[in-house]
Amino acid sequence: MLRTIPASIPRLCCEHVYGFDRHRTTKWVQREARYLSNLAKSIARGPSEPPLLHQTIPEHFASIVSRYGDRLAVVARRPATGKEIETPRDLSEAREISLTYDALDLASNVLAGSLRTLGVKKGDRVAVSLGNCAEFAVLTYAIFKLGAILVPLNPGFNAKQVGAALNHLGVEVLVIGAVTDLAYKPCRGRSNLPLLQDLAPDLASGNVESPVVPSLKKIVVVDNTLSHPSVSFPLASLRSLIPFSTLLPSMFPSRHNPSSRPLTPDSPLSASETINIQFTSGTTSHPKAAMLSHTNILNNGSLIASRMGLDPSDRIVCPPPLFHCFGSVLGYMATATTGAAILFPSPAFDPVASVRMVSDHRATGLYGVATMFVAMLEVAAAQQQLLQQEQATGAGCGGTTVIDPERIARFPEHLRKGIAAGSSVPESLMRRLYGAFGLSDLVICYGMTETSPVSCMTTPTDPFDKRTSTVGRVMPHTMVKVVDPADHTKVLPVGERGELAAAGYLVMKGYWGDEEKTREVMIADKDPETGETIWWMHSGDEASMDAEGYIEITGRIKDLIIRGGENIHPLEIENCLFQHPLIAEVSVVGVPDERYGECVGAFVIPHRGVKVVDDDDAAPGSTPQGTQEAVLESRAEAASEGGKQMLTKEAVRDWVRTHLSNHLVPKHVFWVEEYPKTASGKIQKFKLRDMAKELVRGASR
Repeated sequence: MLRTIPASIPRLCCEHVYGFDRHRTTKWVQREARYLSNLAKSIARGPSEPPLLHQTIPEHFASIVSRYGDRLAVVARRPATGKEIETPRDLSEAREISLTYDALDLASNVLAGSLRTLGVKKGDRVAVSLGNCAEFAVLTYAIFKLGAILVPLNPGFNAKQVGAALNHLGVEVLVIGAVTDLAYKPCRGRSNLPLLQDLAPDLASGNVESPVVPSLKKIVVVDNTLSHPSVSFPLASLRSLIPFSTLLPSMFPSRHNPSSRPLTPDSPLSASETINIQFTSGTTSHPKAAMLSHTNILNNGSLIASRMGLDPSDRIVCPPPLFHCFGSVLGYMATATTGAAILFPSPAFDPVASVRMVSDHRATGLYGVATMFVAMLEVAAAQQQLLQQEQATGAGCGGTTVIDPERIARFPEHLRKGIAAGSSVPESLMRRLYGAFGLSDLVICYGMTETSPVSCMTTPTDPFDKRTSTVGRVMPHTMVKVVDPADHTKVLPVGERGELAAAGYLVMKGYWGDEEKTREVMIADKDPETGETIWWMHSGDEASMDAEGYIEITGRIKDLIIRGGENIHPLEIENCLFQHPLIAEVSVVGVPDERYGECVGAFVIPHRGVKVVDDDDAAPGSTPQGTQEAVLESRAEAASEGGKQMLTKEAVRDWVRTHLSNHLVPKHVFWVEEYPKTASGKIQKFKLRDMAKELVRGASR
């Protein structure tokens, strides 16, 4: 049962406690006394059920294979070529790979054996730079079975970033795609040949010699050029590179093949050992390497699945990347611990492919960050609009609608579950997802790479307001607290904003090779109930806890805008502007200001088809006579041109002025087409702040 610290419960005196519990042990009474001393403080302990798993990942996977071997485990699609896009009905068979749990087990056994022949042994770091594909899915379990450490890299990294990551971890084996798929741009990928030539200049010699990464000995290349016909990658002539196909000749090896038999690691595996190193996508420009164990990620995936209600019949479409905790733990580990299927619609995010995957497989679940969901909703709306236009003109479909709009309309018949993470999901977006897609059981997950990652989560049965305004309550076998950012020993009262910290099985082992940074964020303290020493991971996120234990994230502490000594929380303004009918996305940052120190700047992405107008000459902040509601109405009528909707900067300000206080009105409004983002889809606000400074400086010249 969840142990929360409700403010409404009065402090009970020790006499009452001892009297009521006089037959219980002194130890129990002391524990309860510690609990009572924390009443009305922002600290909560999660349930003790379901119990923690104490197996290694390969041990648990074997139990899943024995129970659900014939069930679908992974479905992965490659991008379509231009010709296929024109005839979408021919897509699925040609470019889709489906693996049952039994096939996934056999293929990972073969691949583990091949990796061993390359010299990979327990404890070695194996870097993988791939999109969401079947090869990555098989590699994950092959590496785990060897007891090696999976190091997923963002395929979008440049040569300098890849080199720095490999050097930091002393990586000897790199697995990389011939082409890096690009989000929103299927079949228009980036060749990785120049990157590999930077790492190892002589790729024809037959040996890998890297002056940039001296530890690097082997480079394995997944040939995905079939989906990128315009990219040239002469893999056969580059003798220093090992084709992935030589390590795993077939995705479907025979059970009678000796190479598909289970592999014994060099030495026994322990659940406490590091099995995964994740580079934090972070909101800073300096990612760190978080060490996660079997216990960390196996249990986090299992407990996420339990709280959201996953079962073996589920088919979950997962656009978030496998190289990030969202895709690998919330997605792959959650499904793999329940016998459910995970469906990868494309190597890099493609909203059309994602919606098509839901449609073709009658998926029961869909994952995404807010920006992904917005893009998928717009695809669905565009397809419906195309159909209506074709019906009105009598032209017929003619291949224009790449997804059957009628099948999209039937999503609520089968699509119920889902996870939104990475950033807040405003109430207006949640309602659109319920209405258009039928995601009635959509839950919110909160966490960080360093906590494996999820520490708080809503449930499908939480009240709607809690599912949209909070990130839920603490997860099982976990503790969370809200502390004073300036004094981590001070737990704040319920309702007050401070820094969120988490403790429990889920806390990382530390940052690889960086004890100093580890000590900055992992702080030892006493368990308020048991008195035992526990490690708290401090998030850097500002949050508050209510009397029922629900956590509201109010932003990054360092993203706080201080205007004339008054604290402004960007999330409040973002949530307000997100409800504007012409705005698709918004991100708010602090901009230097001579008078107030800082002022509010809003980076706005309008909905598709909306025309934006620069009207900053109209005295920012001035409000014409009449009520604000009348002003908004008159501007809405004027904001059209030949039936096309228009959005002005002053209309953005008026919207905030009407719904919030005057001091929250953005002084600066910037039109943008996209945001700089981390691998997990989080907006990099430090880059937006730099952009704002340059734009303001340029405007003042």
